[in-house]
Amino acid sequence: MQIDVLTLDAGKAGTVELNDAVFGLEPRRDILHRCVTWQLAKRQQGTHKTKERGEIAGTTKKFVRQKGSGGARHGNKKAPQFRGGGVAHGPRPRSHAIALPKKVRALALRHALSAKANAAELIVIDDLSFDGAKTKALAEKLTGLGLKNALFVDATVNEGFARAARNLKDVDVLPVVGANVYDILRREKLILTKSAAEALEARLAS
Repeated sequence: MQIDVLTLDAGKAGTVELNDAVFGLEPRRDILHRCVTWQLAKRQQGTHKTKERGEIAGTTKKFVRQKGSGGARHGNKKAPQFRGGGVAHGPRPRSHAIALPKKVRALALRHALSAKANAAELIVIDDLSFDGAKTKALAEKLTGLGLKNALFVDATVNEGFARAARNLKDVDVLPVVGANVYDILRREKLILTKSAAEALEARLAS
């Protein structure tokens, strides 16, 4: 697959040949869904917790006699049916992570890249060198490229570009080692540098 290489100033800088084994697959929604589910489940903290009746501070004295009250039989007020009592079957700290084989994760990343390429939402840029770290200046360049919602991936992220982009809404910047299915799919456009495309091919083509 051949694609044009652009510059940050929206000019042309030649073409690049992309490996069809990484960028030319027919996207499978089931594999992408499995990987996104795995990612979102893994990043849940799982620290939610409620107190059960054994953890509530209070007396265990029987507060009403067993018979003759005309009401139900009760022990202490830490039971779940009373206000201030424990929660029955409440959440406990746990891991929400699920297992996903490494080969499936790599396959999902290839399908995510292919999905962007097939939808004409993939842009290859020569490099992200940007001096000054001024958000306004970068916003003007992105407007010239027609980008409002995008993920930039570079082999080694330029510090000036990253600083200028961090205040832009719906614009993310990642190193190639951090490229993942969820972040690729959640943005409208995927912008790879030539070095990032080569690194992804080396990582995923084998």
